[in-house]
Amino acid sequence: MTAALLAPASEEEAARLVAECALRNTRLRLCGGGTRSGFGNRVDAEATLSSRGLSGIVAYDPAEMVLTAKAGTPMAEIEAAVAEAGQALAFEPPDHRALMATSGTPTIGGVFASNASGPRRLLAGAARDHLLGLRFVNGRGEIIKAGGRVMKNVTGLDLVKFLAGSFGTLGFLTEVTFKVMPRPRASACLVLSGLDDGAAARAMAAAMALPVEVNGAAHLPELVSPRLIAGRLPAGPATIFRLEGLPASVSERLEKLARVLGRLGPVSRVEDGESASLWQAVGDVMPFADGMEKPVWRVSMAPMRGHELVAGLRLHAAIDAFYDWQGGLVWMRMEEEPEAGLIRAGLAALGGGHASLLRATSSMRNGVAAFQPETAGVALLSERLRRSLDPAGIFNPGLMHRPADRAEGA
Repeated sequence: MTAALLAPASEEEAARLVAECALRNTRLRLCGGGTRSGFGNRVDAEATLSSRGLSGIVAYDPAEMVLTAKAGTPMAEIEAAVAEAGQALAFEPPDHRALMATSGTPTIGGVFASNASGPRRLLAGAARDHLLGLRFVNGRGEIIKAGGRVMKNVTGLDLVKFLAGSFGTLGFLTEVTFKVMPRPRASACLVLSGLDDGAAARAMAAAMALPVEVNGAAHLPELVSPRLIAGRLPAGPATIFRLEGLPASVSERLEKLARVLGRLGPVSRVEDGESASLWQAVGDVMPFADGMEKPVWRVSMAPMRGHELVAGLRLHAAIDAFYDWQGGLVWMRMEEEPEAGLIRAGLAALGGGHASLLRATSSMRNGVAAFQPETAGVALLSERLRRSLDPAGIFNPGLMHRPADRAEGA
């Protein structure tokens, strides 16, 4: 439990508060809207520093497709502004409140701090790939600006990319500048039914190799598919594909994709009105947003190996799983214990990857490294950067890396 909530109303106030905390060695839990509470390892802090008071769009030029906003700006405000201009965020930031059983308001700073990216990531890239610049307060209480055409500081490190996905362990975000894209004029979703996990992985790979610009490819096994869009997908396992663009182009590409995939199994189409809801549910991990506390893992690895990992783990533990990003992102819900050792050993045997424990009870988290342990070289770079930006270690201490985690990855 933290003793105080600090919600600065300006960047200057945030810098002053951080400087005071650094002098007193007051450890801070950094957050935006609090919607991802529970991510990571346990944080022992005396106070919470929130960006909720730093809100508002600073600048938006639809012609340049660039938007600057304060870190605490609600995502609903960002999405409304870009939608009015006929634009969108290409990386489809997910909303994990239902999965994590949290409340609060998703913020744009929280999206980039966690590098939250949805189904379109396999073609459009991750959130960090759309981040052009940012402003943040470091652990000394200094205001730092990073970004622009070069986007490098004097050490040659790309601070924009390092801050994105650092979960507030390197700095307190106050402002972000990012790219937006034109909203697709048309969207279509094709369903290939009846494939097991391995056959689905091969089908997704085949679809991605076609010149039809698939920008969403996911596989929903038999136990998962009924939990989406009120069970209106065809019975059995469903492998789903999305195409977007101009109406005539989407129609032509959809026919070509259907001809190829039709050789592998029954093909159908999701109604236009439900396609957006289906892909939003995949990104939000709604199949596992069941109000339970069963452990949920987010595993990224080579797309063709995900089903092998799940099959191997099922020899030792009960697992519910589905696949996004052409199989490169595996969401797994464990029926009992997290089984971190099994998962990470399986990853290593299949060429490596990253396994992050998103949801678990407090007692389960105490004995599990929530993030993939770093190798010795990466850990050394991470520690050097952290000490440069937060020498006293007051920002989210322990959230991403515990000492034991680094030793494990050495």
